[in-house]
Amino acid sequence: MRERKTKAGKLIDVEEALRTYGDMVYRLALVQMKNRSEAEDVFQEVFLRLVRYRERIEGEQHLKPWLLRVTVNCCKKQFDNAYRKRTVPLDTERSGGESYEMKLPGSPVYDAVLELPDDYRSVTHLFYYEQYSVREIADILGLSESAVKTRLSRARGMLKNTLKGEV
Repeated sequence: MRERKTKAGKLIDVEEALRTYGDMVYRLALVQMKNRSEAEDVFQEVFLRLVRYRERIEGEQHLKPWLLRVTVNCCKKQFDNAYRKRTVPLDTERSGGESYEMKLPGSPVYDAVLELPDDYRSVTHLFYYEQYSVREIADILGLSESAVKTRLSRARGMLKNTLKGEV
């Protein structure tokens, strides 16, 4: 029962979608959440929603944007979670224990992108790391193209100020 016909008559194979788009969904969730365990929770939620709502997807061409949009929405929902608002990150230096926080590569550019505000981090990740066009990002995030361009421009300015002299 892993395949079902959509309204357009094409089959959506959930396992194939997981193999094809799983890494992309996880990377986006990891960039948004900055925490492996929360990114894994978002990843699972996205693919559970795919199983639940696969009949609504109009074909393979809509699957990737649908997955990205659902990932962004699940991350926003996770940030609005009352439990998350009450938690405080552990000081890993003091505890000396194993950290589940995202391991940052040594790249100062990547580190700077992760420090951007959520709205700017999303468009920057989709544009530079996932190679989406401004129009595709606008469709995925439900924004106008001019809003995406503005956010990209502001993110570049923030990154320029942050990385002065480092790169």
